[in-house]
Amino acid sequence: MPEPEREVELLAAALRRDSTDLNLYVNVLSANLADSLPPGAVRIRRRRSVAERLAGREGSVAELDVALGDQRLSLRMDRGQVAGEISHEVRGVVLSRRPADLNEWIGALARSLAGAAASNARAREAVERFLA
Repeated sequence: MPEPEREVELLAAALRRDSTDLNLYVNVLSANLADSLPPGAVRIRRRRSVAERLAGREGSVAELDVALGDQRLSLRMDRGQVAGEISHEVRGVVLSRRPADLNEWIGALARSLAGAAASNARAREAVERFLA
């Protein structure tokens, strides 16, 4: 298997790790991506209960949006359910959009991260962090 394909498989496996508790998984994944990728590549929208607001906590992730190259990957959490979407976008115009289950979404994220890592040092660091 060629090296780039193997790296994508390893990255996808690392991204899938610990995905049994979806709320925790999406919170950790969004924090790691936001810390690792270039500014503006990751948008996170949170849902905060009154108790979380009073306690000063961030709340849980309601939506994670990752833009890498011409691909935008969106993941939405609603009542413990996850819905993924993969879009092809050029200069802010969405050319195509399709729903994706979590495994397909993670595979697309892994491919996008591996592609970005080839030309972006920060994306490369993100890949290395997930593979560590």
